[in-house]
Amino acid sequence: MNQTFGPSPTERSRQIAERVEAFVRQTVIPYESDPRCGAHGPSEDLVLELRSLARAAGVLTPHILPDGHHLSQRETAAVLERSGLSPLGPVAVNTMAPDEGNMFLLSKIGTPQQKERFLAPLVSGQQRSAFFMTEPAAEGGAGSDPSMLMTTAVQHGGAGGDWHIHGRKMFITGAVGAKVGIVMARTGQGTPARATMFLVDLPHPAVKIERVIDTLDSSMPGGHAQVLIDGLQVPDAHVLGSAHEGFRYAQVRLSPARLSHCMRWLGGAARAHEIAVRYATSRSAFGKLLVDHEGVGFMLADNLIDLKQAELMTDWCAGVLDAGSAGTAESSMAKVAVSDLLFRIADRCVQVMGASGVSGDSVVEQIFRETRAFRIYDGPTETHKWSLTKKIKRDALQGGGQ
Repeated sequence: MNQTFGPSPTERSRQIAERVEAFVRQTVIPYESDPRCGAHGPSEDLVLELRSLARAAGVLTPHILPDGHHLSQRETAAVLERSGLSPLGPVAVNTMAPDEGNMFLLSKIGTPQQKERFLAPLVSGQQRSAFFMTEPAAEGGAGSDPSMLMTTAVQHGGAGGDWHIHGRKMFITGAVGAKVGIVMARTGQGTPARATMFLVDLPHPAVKIERVIDTLDSSMPGGHAQVLIDGLQVPDAHVLGSAHEGFRYAQVRLSPARLSHCMRWLGGAARAHEIAVRYATSRSAFGKLLVDHEGVGFMLADNLIDLKQAELMTDWCAGVLDAGSAGTAESSMAKVAVSDLLFRIADRCVQVMGASGVSGDSVVEQIFRETRAFRIYDGPTETHKWSLTKKIKRDALQGGGQ
């Protein structure tokens, strides 16, 4: 088993993590060269095939226990890191974004009826989901600033009546092929802005895929789509949580989702490092192994340092969330630090491997692309630093330190 990751915090998480790692290494990794892995993610039939294998191996949705309870965040880290050893791992074992975050949110605030209808098929791996929040920048829509939300939802017929939703969404991960949607829409005209989350059965004729956008990454089924929502009618029973509380619920989802990205991509960076080490200890140039050249060996040493820092930062933030904190600032710090660390690791791996590192012959090239995109997804580094700066100022002005 891989020695990059630290010990699992509990015996149950250790056992689950080991089973997931064995499955990813032995069963999933050989699929990385499957022609059904395309520019917009693995095909739907490949997703179902991998999940069938995961189900048979007893590692499908491993972070959710048979009784429906989630592992703690520190336990989840041990499991999701192993699932990330292959870009296909989270897809295969059902720990991928956005499903993992959507399952978490539904488990926290969904009604029993909503959980039965929308959550159960996600947990079983039979369906995928999409989270509809980001909007086209060219139209002034919401991105890093959710208060710019332009998609609107209006309730007809008074309390209990259906909601009618109109708007356009952008970079919606997994929209193509998703069966469950969570749509974020502005409700009301007051200040500050209010929003509501709606559960939607997909596909739906009022939710139209306009195009699938070509992006740097290629690991997520369905890719990232531009979507037109034109007259979508949603019953009041499908409001997720309470009306007008969408921004608050987004925070429930946000910190764990940021952190689960760190967990999964930590696994990918660890795998890239393994491959680069194997290359550097088997390839010779100028009369000696590459690893014996300081320019190469020191890059690998830096990788080892950065991997440990990323692991510890992830574990620290997971502990904060497990203690009951919202972890808003802590997850921002972890997301910034870990995404930068993992990108540096992947970049060094490409450099160590030279032409092989930029070739599709090795998964290192894909891991490099995926970790670069990670610095944007769930909020770019600069947005998180801006948020942290506001906290620093607020704390300083309130604290009146010496």
